[in-house]
Amino acid sequence: MSALEALTDLADHVSEKLGDDCLHYEFERDELVLHIAPDAVCAALQLLKSDVECQFTQLISICGADYPEREARFEVVYHLLSMTLNQRVRLKVALKEGQLVPSATRVFSTAGWFERETWDMYGIFFEGNEDLRRILTDYGFNGHPLRKDFPLTGYVELRYDEEQKRVVYEPVKLTQAYRDFDNLSPWEGMTDIQLPGDEKGCVPEHGYTPADKSVGGK
Repeated sequence: MSALEALTDLADHVSEKLGDDCLHYEFERDELVLHIAPDAVCAALQLLKSDVECQFTQLISICGADYPEREARFEVVYHLLSMTLNQRVRLKVALKEGQLVPSATRVFSTAGWFERETWDMYGIFFEGNEDLRRILTDYGFNGHPLRKDFPLTGYVELRYDEEQKRVVYEPVKLTQAYRDFDNLSPWEGMTDIQLPGDEKGCVPEHGYTPADKSVGGK
């Protein structure tokens, strides 16, 4: 039996067991992806973990994704591994803004920290997680930084105040917003010009060469 046939049999088995709670499935990069209704995520995880034809006993990670153009804006993605079958499977759950998803901690104890990270980065709430607090950002952090509507600069910046002898938060100040560049720096994207002093690098098709007296040659 080929790997694809084995995955297809597994997908048919899981979708039959879950019924309407398995919305549909697909194959991405030789891995099975199951799209599950939010309320059925724990049942699906328990099935994949305990069923003798599955045995996905390892929860590798839980992460989020943000698609603002969709009605169900967020996705929660669960990655599972079966050491017995030497297979991986992904569960995807689509959520609307503010919609809750049941915590997977009752199925996999390791889910707690993964869910904390997903909430911290995306603001997705996991109902039943008793320790849902920030894990990567500070407790006073404003917003969720991996959402597409989160500004690249953030909302606040922190610095150590010598007078107060503590770290303080202040609104972001773009101190380099009006910086005047000379447009001659390689950092400005000039990839086909060789400047004086760069002779040890590769010689571009156009630009400075030692014989070019107009650009510093002798």
